[in-house]
Amino acid sequence: MLLDTHPGLRISRRLIGRERAPLLVIDQLLADPERMVGKAITRHYGKMASMFPGLRAAAPLSYGRFLESVLNPLLAECFDLAPGRFVFPMCHFSLVTQAPSSLHYLQRIPHIDSVHRNGLATVHYLFRGDWGGTDFYRHRATGFEYVDEGRHAAYFARLEEERRREAGVAEGGYIDGDTPFFERIDGVEGVFNRLIVYRRNSLHSGRIGNDRALPSDPATGRLSINSFIDVTA
Repeated sequence: MLLDTHPGLRISRRLIGRERAPLLVIDQLLADPERMVGKAITRHYGKMASMFPGLRAAAPLSYGRFLESVLNPLLAECFDLAPGRFVFPMCHFSLVTQAPSSLHYLQRIPHIDSVHRNGLATVHYLFRGDWGGTDFYRHRATGFEYVDEGRHAAYFARLEEERRREAGVAEGGYIDGDTPFFERIDGVEGVFNRLIVYRRNSLHSGRIGNDRALPSDPATGRLSINSFIDVTA
């Protein structure tokens, strides 16, 4: 599957919160995003061994190569990373489908994907309509906006205390804004054919409404391509 960038591609760079973690936003990424949606519709989706609240299917291998070509020239300026070969621990079509009432505690609060500073995550929104975007958070008790190796033990010990109390956590639903334990510090709207890139150790969560059913049909649901990227020499 040959992939090209859109002639109207737009790049913006932001810094998140007080700790100024980098966030890259690329609009109009693919020249033909509808073709990628069509590819997603043909895939077989299943539940994977992760905390992701929905279904996933492998994205085309060509998509990873495409991301490498687009993002490599931006790594040094945006993430202080040397360009290199991309390794993908994950690169999947993703559909959020899980009912809010069935979420585990850790699915109802912001999370990290890795403690490593150099690991990147991407979300490529391929839905139309108001299915939400991605938000970034600060943990009130610790002040952490990211969790690395040095913060891991203290953060998760405090999180366990808060889990036992649970007061103020959005009961039976996805987080959507401030709670007694977390403060929303930034966010990105889920716009069709927009890609966001951030460090995997930033505290973040999908912005997902609790007021309607989440379709399991890629043509109508909250479809995205989610990737984890490690850059090697």
